Amino acid sequence: MVCSVEQAMESITQKDIDWLLQQKNGGDFASLEPPRPKKKKRWALRIITGLLSVGGLIILPFFLLIRTAVYLNLTYQWNGWLSLGGGILATVLILVIYVFIVFRKVNNKRRLLKLSLLSCAIMVSGFCAYGVIYLSSVNAKSDEVRQVYRSMHPILRVAISTTTLADGDLVVTDIQRVPEDYNQMGLAVNQNSLHYTQASGYVHAIDLRTRGRHEFRNFVLRHSLNMMGFSTLRHVGTADHLHISIPVAD
Repeated sequence: MVCSVEQAMESITQKDIDWLLQQKNGGDFASLEPPRPKKKKRWALRIITGLLSVGGLIILPFFLLIRTAVYLNLTYQWNGWLSLGGGILATVLILVIYVFIVFRKVNNKRRLLKLSLLSCAIMVSGFCAYGVIYLSSVNAKSDEVRQVYRSMHPILRVAISTTTLADGDLVVTDIQRVPEDYNQMGLAVNQNSLHYTQASGYVHAIDLRTRGRHEFRNFVLRHSLNMMGFSTLRHVGTADHLHISIPVAD
């Protein structure tokens, strides 16, 4: 019996031992072990996804307000105030949907609809009223800019007011001009400038400060306004600024 055990041990070569070690370290035996979940990475991914989702839900009503108003103004030639009313309606509807999702377990849906419509309409209308009337001195280059703020197209006013919520350092440098202003700046008179009062009765252009701001912020600002439907142009000549305009409806 002892001899048979010794013979069996002798029959195990170094090659066999190496093979067994290989299986233990990363071979077929190791492959049978279930992969360990990477909890930290999964939680980080969930947190990032959640934050992006919440951010998107917050931004959507503001974006819908401006984008709808611009679309109605340019596509259907509605005047600025009527187009803004259409944007308000679209925003109220999306907010009501939010309310119904949050309070989906409420039994009295009719009462919930009445309350949500009324509260959302007051909130959105109040926000727009504030935007078309007031420009903070923090967001204006001078008192002169603030004085001509109401000469600007109402949709553009609400858009700027909305943008200041995300970019509190936004500065409006110029709104209304007359041909003589170009002579004072040493520039050729631009006969088609949207800084002039247009047939709509409003100025359709505004200049925003870009000097002294990080280029990433300028990039985000420009493309965000583009997505809302405005025309943008970066001027780097006499004074670095971002020119924003709403085209004149045909």
